[in-house]
Amino acid sequence: MTDTSPLQRIEAAVARIEAAVVAQRKESDSLARRHEKLREAMAKAVGALDEIIAREDG
Repeated sequence: MTDTSPLQRIEAAVARIEAAVVAQRKESDSLARRHEKLREAMAKAVGALDEIIAREDG
């Protein structure tokens, strides 16, 4: 087993933190895109329901 210096351990920890930040950012971006698609789909669905209700109340 090779001994690692404190500096090497710190550098390794920083690299792990940076990798986690990148992964989190990608996940957040993906979630934001999915949320936008869902919001658009819901707006269309509500619009369609409004049209149906307006025709029925006609």
